[in-house]
Amino acid sequence: MDTIPIIDTHQHLWDFKKFQPPWLKTEPKLNQSMGLPEYAKATAGLNVVKTVYMEVDVAVKQQVAEAQYVAGLSASHKTVMAAAVVSCRPALPGFAAYAKSLTKSPYRPYIKGLRQVLQVPDAPKGLCLQPTYVKNIQLLGELGLSFDICIRPTELADAAKLVDKCPKTRFILDHCGNGMAANPNQAQWERDMKELAKRPNIVCKVSGIIKTVKPGMNKIEALTPVVLPTIEAFGIDRVMFGGDWPVCNLTSTFRGWVETLHEILKDSSEEDKRKLFHDNAAKFYGLSGKA
Repeated sequence: MDTIPIIDTHQHLWDFKKFQPPWLKTEPKLNQSMGLPEYAKATAGLNVVKTVYMEVDVAVKQQVAEAQYVAGLSASHKTVMAAAVVSCRPALPGFAAYAKSLTKSPYRPYIKGLRQVLQVPDAPKGLCLQPTYVKNIQLLGELGLSFDICIRPTELADAAKLVDKCPKTRFILDHCGNGMAANPNQAQWERDMKELAKRPNIVCKVSGIIKTVKPGMNKIEALTPVVLPTIEAFGIDRVMFGGDWPVCNLTSTFRGWVETLHEILKDSSEEDKRKLFHDNAAKFYGLSGKA
């Protein structure tokens, strides 16, 4: 397993000395500083060669500081963090100025995209299709920035409409479209994933789903119906691995998630596994050279 290099495209970090995301107050298992030293311990022996930081839903007033901090870490070349996807709120009036300011930062080469989590209670259904939201996601394409879609699995049709309205923007669908173990809407999720994957400007992360496994479930049996249909829908050249650490700790560990995924893919070729764990991310994010 450790012979295949890993680019983790979904690495969270929160150092309470710098940021304390408000939502962590409701997650006692996660409500503590989780930084690079802890990440190094969690990934020890797994050949993680690079990571892409993923925003952690900080308060709006801390978005600029978050972007500067993680991009600075990436630019230092002193850690495995090689790039960052930072927080945003495309429905707010100041979004365009904020996005443009990121492109003028000296750290611009390390800021690859933006994300807003669309599955939280304060994100109403249909938010991503509001005219202002669409216009601002179109702007990201003009600025050369991608947008991560993290949306409720029953709203994948909205994601498809957003992608259609923004043909010049590159999209990443997080967490297998939030597919889940023992999904009561499995058939609809599979249909929606296949439909969304028809758009050429979107790829998908195989990430996050380990947290949907409930106690007593066999992780491999529970997640195979999520992983394999995702790869079938998007194709092996348009999927990327994401660790979702430390959120994955809610039900497993980083190593446990990697081992589960390897077991699910035991019949896949070495080439295909390398694409998923490393090569596709390197190409999509433009990560080359030593981290």
